Amino acid sequence: MTDSISHDSSEPAVAFAQFGLHAGIMQAVADAGYTSATPIQARAIPVVMAGRDVMGAAQTGTGKTAAFALPILHRLMPFANSSASPARHPVRALILTPTRELADQIHANVEQYSSHVPLRTTVVFGGVDIRPQRDALREGCEILIATPGRLLDHVEQRNVNLGQVGILVLDEADRMLDMGFLPDLDRILRLLPAGHQGLLFSATFSPEIRKLGRGFLRSPVEIEVAPPNATADTVSQIAYLLEGEAKRRAVVHLVKSRQLTQVIVFSNTKIGCSRLARQLEQDGVRAESIHGNKTQIERMKALDAFKAGTLEVLVATDVAARGLDVAGIPCVINYDLPHSAEDYVHRIGRTGRAGAQGEAIALYTAEEERYLLGIEKLIKIQIPRGELDLPRAPRRSPAPVRRGHGAGWRPAEVPVDDLFTKPYVPSVASHPASVGDSSPALVPMRRAVGVLLGGKK
Repeated sequence: MTDSISHDSSEPAVAFAQFGLHAGIMQAVADAGYTSATPIQARAIPVVMAGRDVMGAAQTGTGKTAAFALPILHRLMPFANSSASPARHPVRALILTPTRELADQIHANVEQYSSHVPLRTTVVFGGVDIRPQRDALREGCEILIATPGRLLDHVEQRNVNLGQVGILVLDEADRMLDMGFLPDLDRILRLLPAGHQGLLFSATFSPEIRKLGRGFLRSPVEIEVAPPNATADTVSQIAYLLEGEAKRRAVVHLVKSRQLTQVIVFSNTKIGCSRLARQLEQDGVRAESIHGNKTQIERMKALDAFKAGTLEVLVATDVAARGLDVAGIPCVINYDLPHSAEDYVHRIGRTGRAGAQGEAIALYTAEEERYLLGIEKLIKIQIPRGELDLPRAPRRSPAPVRRGHGAGWRPAEVPVDDLFTKPYVPSVASHPASVGDSSPALVPMRRAVGVLLGGKK
């Protein structure tokens, strides 16, 4: 049997003080500046605290992490202790995420919420050295955040034991299925003890998600606080029809004319992502790319620079559409429209978070218009079309002709007709500077040139 809870936007706000959370957790909530709960928090926190299984759907940027992290911490408080022994800190709550970025973000949130209580938190994900993670796991932790593949690596190396897990969270479950994690999830579920509490959060309740939920949830409470694939009311949307190089010039114009400091620009491909970041740098915009071909160290370095405000633009593939939580992002630009309309919802969810205002700009060509129409059909909103008054593209000077075969060398351009009407006269100066004038290889050539010009043999 499944209970269902829907959100009525007319309901009054709920204060965090009404939930009865542990005093140490409430102190962290106050430190974070939280006063009133978001709809997903107001609905989920009491249910999770009561030990019920939950299947939750909420649009991105609504405070979903706190909706499950705060009650989990509260439920684990009877096990909290300050002992240095790893045996006193077994994994009791496991949070699985599809991407490294989301795992890292949840870890930062949980550490913030647990800053005044003696509960340990650790995060493990792929793409980085496994040894520091191994050492952290062997020290013990009550809450473990992980991506499925790296977690199984640690299980196989006997770095972690999941035999005492009492709470399992699948966050962004729809994305996990899209990325092919179902076999890994099945293996992990078989490692957990029977009777654990299950929490599943997803953007939508698709048939596949419901099937997954039936596999490990017991009579879950369904919590849905927004229509499927809805975009936040705090995000204004607009689309510009552009062709060719005008797209790149539009990004430069928007960033510079509006003096934007933190903009996420989405590209569909890894190659296009890197190329666009390099071109923006050449145009005077501080930019870096983040995509699946980057190492985890490179991705984290770029993300840290972006969060610190030293980058104006972060060019990203959909690897950053989930889990990237940077406060105050004013604008998201779709340089390429996604082929999947659902991805558009997740992309623009990076702005307008936690009640703040944001803007989503779509740049599209005539060939991409069908994707824009598909997006409008999904979100049931007609995105306004606009026009950009772009500055004229600067004329690029041709590359200078340089003699020799060093860096930047290219052969001198000679009119084609001259190749047939003028005699060929070799010139010593036209050869690489690395070949000296006294080179024996040039002696016969000099003699031949001398004869042709009437000099001595």
